[in-house]
Amino acid sequence: MLRVYNYMGLGLVLTGIVAYIVGTTPSLYVPIFTTPLKWVVMLAPLAFVLFFSFRIQTMSASTAQTVFWAFCGVMGLSMASIFLVFTGASIARTFFITAAMFGTMSLYGYTTKKDLSNWGSFLMMGLIGIVIAGLVNLFLQSSAMQFVISVIGVVVFTGLTAYDTQRIKEEYAEHYSAESRQKMAVFGAFSLYLNFINLFQLLLHFVGQREE
Repeated sequence: MLRVYNYMGLGLVLTGIVAYIVGTTPSLYVPIFTTPLKWVVMLAPLAFVLFFSFRIQTMSASTAQTVFWAFCGVMGLSMASIFLVFTGASIARTFFITAAMFGTMSLYGYTTKKDLSNWGSFLMMGLIGIVIAGLVNLFLQSSAMQFVISVIGVVVFTGLTAYDTQRIKEEYAEHYSAESRQKMAVFGAFSLYLNFINLFQLLLHFVGQREE
C-alpha cells in the first residue's frame, strides 16, 4: 500500500506542476484553450483511462509505469484551465479539503472489517452515469446539470475511495511475482488517483472562488 500511495502522490505532484505551468503561461494556454485543440486536451484523459484499463493485463510493469506518468501529465494539461477560472487560494483550499476527505475514506477502507464489495456495482453504475452525463454536458453547458453531476459525483467518488482501498489491500498477495506486484501497485495508484482528481474537480464547483 505504501508503494501505491507513493505512485499516487508523485502522480498528483506531476499533474499539479503541469497544470500550474500551462495555466499560468499565456503562450501555452492560449493556443490550447482558444482553439479546437481544447477538445483533444479535454478528452485525452478519457482515452488514457480506457487504454490503461483494457491493456493493463498485457503490459509489462515498466510500460504500465510509463503510461501512468504520461496519463498524469496529460491530466495536468487538461486541468490547466482551472487556473484561468478559479483563484489560486480557492484551488489550494479545495485541494486540502479533498485531501482530508480522501484520506479519511481511504483510511476507513483500509481499516474497516466490513466487506465493502457490495458497494461495487452501485458505485460503478453511478460512475458510468456521471461520465455519460458529463460528456453530454460538455455540449449543453447546463449549470443545473453540472450541479446534479457534482453532488452525485462527490458521493460516488467518496465511496469509491474506500471501496478501492479495500479492494487493493485484499488483492495484494506475497506469492505474486515482483512484476505482478509492481503492476498491481501502479494500477492501484491509478484507481486512487482517479478518485482523488475527480473528487477535487467536483468539489471545486462548490467551494472554488471564480476569478473576477
